[in-house]
Amino acid sequence: TGAWFWFCHDVAQWALLGHGALMMDHTASGQTVGQVGINAGPTFPETELGWFVYAGHEAQGYATEGAGALRDWAFASLPVMSLVSYTGSANHASIKVAQRLGATLDANAPRPDPADLVWRHARRIQ
Repeated sequence: TGAWFWFCHDVAQWALLGHGALMMDHTASGQTVGQVGINAGPTFPETELGWFVYAGHEAQGYATEGAGALRDWAFASLPVMSLVSYTGSANHASIKVAQRLGATLDANAPRPDPADLVWRHARRIQ
């Protein structure tokens, strides 16, 4: 039932909120390498910018490129002033992605898991 919940969550977000998850494909090979998403809804205290990369595709810049592009799209298209990313304190790869994206640690942000680190992506005022 967990997989069904997340499938419905991902599909419903596009219809109800105008955003959701996207698969990341390697252009030359067509192989799917991971996923990025703008997530909101009842399980998220704030709108999240999330990413994951499939095994064997780590440390190649896919998460940074995909999440950066989706973040920029979200700020251009959605009425959000910031996005958050949740990482475990031992998930050094995701921490590096958040830092490369320019996110800052927000110790006071609400989080689904009290052990999570929350990285805030602020809309750039132009």
